[in-house]
Amino acid sequence: MTQSELSALTLHARGKVRDIYEAGDDLLFLASDRISAFDHILATEIPDKGKVLTQLSLFWFDYLQEVVPNHVITARVEEYPKPLRDLQDQLRGRSMLVRRAKMFPVECVVRGYLSGSGWKDYKQTQSICGNSLPPGLRESDCLPEPIFTPATKSNTGHDINISFDEMARLVGSETAQTLRELSLRIYALAVEHAKSRGIIVADTKFEFGSVNGKIVLSDEVLTPDSSRFWPAETYRPGGPQASYDKQFVRDYLESIHWDKSPPAPALPDDVVRKTREKYIQAYRQISGKELEL
Repeated sequence: MTQSELSALTLHARGKVRDIYEAGDDLLFLASDRISAFDHILATEIPDKGKVLTQLSLFWFDYLQEVVPNHVITARVEEYPKPLRDLQDQLRGRSMLVRRAKMFPVECVVRGYLSGSGWKDYKQTQSICGNSLPPGLRESDCLPEPIFTPATKSNTGHDINISFDEMARLVGSETAQTLRELSLRIYALAVEHAKSRGIIVADTKFEFGSVNGKIVLSDEVLTPDSSRFWPAETYRPGGPQASYDKQFVRDYLESIHWDKSPPAPALPDDVVRKTREKYIQAYRQISGKELEL
């Protein structure tokens, strides 16, 4: 599914991956198979990617529900409002009915390892988002302890790292402190579970909102799109790591020297196949279940 068209519903928003529809007082989240890289939606979809994102998020929402409530009402299509039940073929396995939340305008990023933009910042300043780190760390090194590094979105979609003080100015000091504590606690639980399944959660980002004055975990959670998952058996600090995400896609785009301006190129079949396999493998390994196709 590249793009949904549910004529029975009003489109609320269309993101890089998710199409969000009005469902009375609630919202319907529908994950497509679109894939983005370098802040562009690519011309080729990854089959079943939306199902992985939805079903893995549902696994984690359930796993973490005693720590933090979430926005999910149900993902069982037979429990959706009547007009939606007639769209089972489009919705099953890749959608969820959720409560509307007033979203906080920050991404709650937790890093346990030195990678990505964090590695770039460390090389320049020996710190990430105001978190000072020891000298001499290598790329992909495990940090002495996980750090909270919030970010915001610019109009172009790039993540902008900010300090905790800047976050507090955006959402208030008390809320910022609560979100930081929740994020670090959730990350620790996820790391423990994933480790038992042979996966390192190098970093991840959470999004929270407010429903009736209560903080809820929202959007997606601990997926290959929002996290760096590394196979523990091949982990070797000192450089980039093999991963369970869209690294095959990024590597291909770099190899053809795409200038990262539109239109985005199509992907060859082998890159699509390998990326799909990695997403499904991540779901299977973390959840212990087979993906509902």
